[in-house]
Amino acid sequence: MEIRSLGNTGLKVTSLCLGTMTFGNQADKKASFEILDKAYDTGVNFIDTSDVYPIGRQSHAVAGATESIIGEWLQGKRDKLVLATKCFGAMGPGPNEKGLSRKHIFTAVEDSLRRLKTDYLDLYQAHQFDPDTPIDETLRAMGDLVQQGKVRYIGISNWRAWQVAKANGIAERKNYARIVSVQPRYNLLFRMIEEDLVPMALDEGIGIMTYNPLAGGMLSGRYGKNARIEEGTRFGLGNNSGVFYQERYWKEATLDAVDRYRVWCEEQDLNPVTTAVKWVTQQSGITSAIIGASHPEQLDASLQAAEMNALTQQQLAWLDGLWFSLPRRSEFS
Repeated sequence: MEIRSLGNTGLKVTSLCLGTMTFGNQADKKASFEILDKAYDTGVNFIDTSDVYPIGRQSHAVAGATESIIGEWLQGKRDKLVLATKCFGAMGPGPNEKGLSRKHIFTAVEDSLRRLKTDYLDLYQAHQFDPDTPIDETLRAMGDLVQQGKVRYIGISNWRAWQVAKANGIAERKNYARIVSVQPRYNLLFRMIEEDLVPMALDEGIGIMTYNPLAGGMLSGRYGKNARIEEGTRFGLGNNSGVFYQERYWKEATLDAVDRYRVWCEEQDLNPVTTAVKWVTQQSGITSAIIGASHPEQLDASLQAAEMNALTQQQLAWLDGLWFSLPRRSEFS
């Protein structure tokens, strides 16, 4: 398993990171433990989660279930792993139970530490941008957590390049802890971050840990033009999560591209899952690709990307055609 530095920091992480948003819904505790064991035994040292997980949960009462599962599994292994979680999403119905205010961040971090059964987080991330809270307030709160030793580094997820640049400008001017990592969506079917976020991160020495390398399962080889949405899959989840993924990927042009990809992988004697993950980790500026599963056996093909030979220039050129054949869309649509 390749080890890389997270941006310009001294923090070392594996090129594959285990994502956990299925734990507690699509994957029960037993399956979650087996997925964690498989990743750990293969050499993955990087785990990413969020206080609002699992995805597709039906009520606020379930929020935090994923962290609780990880916390139980983590005992005896904590110092061997890089643990990342996030805050922002609604953890309850109240107006202060969400967002990036100082009040919510301080409450959220204590709750995450309790569920994860640890006294520190290696990476604490803002899950979304909060237009209702000044960036200065968020950065100062995050920086105070670093000063208190509860958080080692801070990062963000789903922010635009200008928001990250502005935040780090404020951090430098006011001597706050800097954002050291970004976590955007990125895969063969969605490459908008190459236009601004990647160049900014490379220039500023910011690590990039990307999610959705399989485009919600689209690149697994399972779907095509005649595919139907199945209950229990990413596209069939409740609480509007399934609809959210359908709006991202369930388009005629995307399904056509997936059909071409599946046939090409067969011709190249390549596994579509392994190839999609390998492609992400091979791209400029990418520190780590976040992989996940609902069942332990689903993780195998993704993990194999760590041992796969680099894609050739000819293969990369063909894969570029998938993206260039699709209509352009907004970075966050």
